[in-house]
Amino acid sequence: MASEAALTPQEIAAAVERRRNFAIISHPDAGKTTLTEKLLLYGGAIHEAGAVKARRAQRHATSDWMELEQQRGISITSTVLQFDYKNTIINLLDTPGHQDFSEDTYRTLAAADNAVMLEDAAKGLEPQTRKLFEVCKLRSLPIFTFFNKMDRPAREPLELLDEIEQELGLQTYAVNWPIGMGDRFKGVFNRRKRQIHLFERTAHGTKEAKSNIIDLGDPRIEDLLDQDLYYQFKEELEMIEEIGPELDMEAVHGGKMTPVFFGSAMTNFGVQLFLEAFLDYALMPGAHNSTAGEVSPDNPDFTGFVFKLQANMDPKHRDRVAFVRVCSGRFEKDMVVNHARTGKSVRLSHPQKLFAQGRESLTEAYPGDVIGLNNPGVFAIGDTIYQGQKLEYEGIPCFSPEMFAYLKNPNPPKYKQFQKGVSELREEGAVQIMFSTDESRRDPILAAVGQLQFEVVQFRMQNEYNAETLLEPLPFSVARWVQGGWEALKKAGRLFNTATVKDSWGRPVLLFRNEWNCQQIEMEHPGLKLSNTAPVVSGMEPEDL
Repeated sequence: MASEAALTPQEIAAAVERRRNFAIISHPDAGKTTLTEKLLLYGGAIHEAGAVKARRAQRHATSDWMELEQQRGISITSTVLQFDYKNTIINLLDTPGHQDFSEDTYRTLAAADNAVMLEDAAKGLEPQTRKLFEVCKLRSLPIFTFFNKMDRPAREPLELLDEIEQELGLQTYAVNWPIGMGDRFKGVFNRRKRQIHLFERTAHGTKEAKSNIIDLGDPRIEDLLDQDLYYQFKEELEMIEEIGPELDMEAVHGGKMTPVFFGSAMTNFGVQLFLEAFLDYALMPGAHNSTAGEVSPDNPDFTGFVFKLQANMDPKHRDRVAFVRVCSGRFEKDMVVNHARTGKSVRLSHPQKLFAQGRESLTEAYPGDVIGLNNPGVFAIGDTIYQGQKLEYEGIPCFSPEMFAYLKNPNPPKYKQFQKGVSELREEGAVQIMFSTDESRRDPILAAVGQLQFEVVQFRMQNEYNAETLLEPLPFSVARWVQGGWEALKKAGRLFNTATVKDSWGRPVLLFRNEWNCQQIEMEHPGLKLSNTAPVVSGMEPEDL
């Protein structure tokens, strides 16, 4: 298909203005997959929401496609869900909710323009959320907070706001305020429109929640709410309006203030109010830093970067898909682009609009959108594709794993399947692969954030590549990359209480049993600089297995 005439910056800017892009960050069990489903329900992308349960009989959640996810009722991989709501195109980057899967989540946040921090109102801030918040902070992402499960026993709303301010250093602005909690949760007050939304429960929250909307001050409210509940709500509202800050959109967009929402994703209370406010407050797709300077989304030349690879999304076809975030210009089916790392030209002939496991062919996409490209070994995570002036976007680092094990092949006749599986899973970043510096030991070392990643690798090796595997755990919990590479390591001389391995790019990595051993080495060798993220190097291919 011949490329159509290039769009003007004004035409591209109009398409960008219609788009919003965000990722949800949360601790496991905060209700992230349920919230995702309900946002899709309101966006008209699905007609009935399926709560995530580890039971085969239940409808599976749209965003969980891998068989292991459906067996366990957890989100393991990241997917992309695009839907329209009130003439706005929303790209929801659905991230893993399990605590073992932060590596994939870090990469997804590199493609997001906004983050939604989902918290369980009974638990408040939890360890995983804090970790992911730090990644958002590094990128100054706007963060929107949704306190979920208000229909169950919960902590006091003022206490929850205070915790965010004290522990994360984020100013809070409550966009809506809950009326009651637990079995007395009746609805929320929308401060934007000065209206009270009283919700009616629907069967298991599978359909959109109906609400009775009443202006603040309407005398009917006293008949509809218990007197004590109404007075408590009025008292809390007066307090936050007297002592709370004004909404400052500059602070929100700089990641310094978080708009806060209360609701229940399971029963749909407050989900639509959140969605409508989010569309008004969120950042539209913005500029990205590159080797050629900052690239504006309305630049007429198409550019994008690969932030995720996924093998075997369709078990029937054993496919590999590269997820590309469009950064500038217009993407068109069959366009020919330059691949910055290899210097080759690539025709993008089978682009797909992704919706969890469902795909449909697409003909165009704009900044903020995510497209799926068939990837026969062409793309790696962090790759830039572009038209026009040569440029490369900043790479995506690997973060420090905490568990290590040799992955062994007990069946020599299955060596080819074993090699292919390890190579493809490494390519998609499902797990980091390292190797012993002892040449006689050829078993790859799996390096992961948590135990579940090991289980997923073994499950997929068996299911997708017909290769049985055995794990031999290693006694380490900390990894550090050596700045300056092998030369710097050689200069440091003999090191105790550490093992030296190499990563997929042949770079030295030191493994330690614990943080204390790591700190000891740093004290004894002040000239040795260690990093807990891998150096990002453009234009380098991983070494062959």
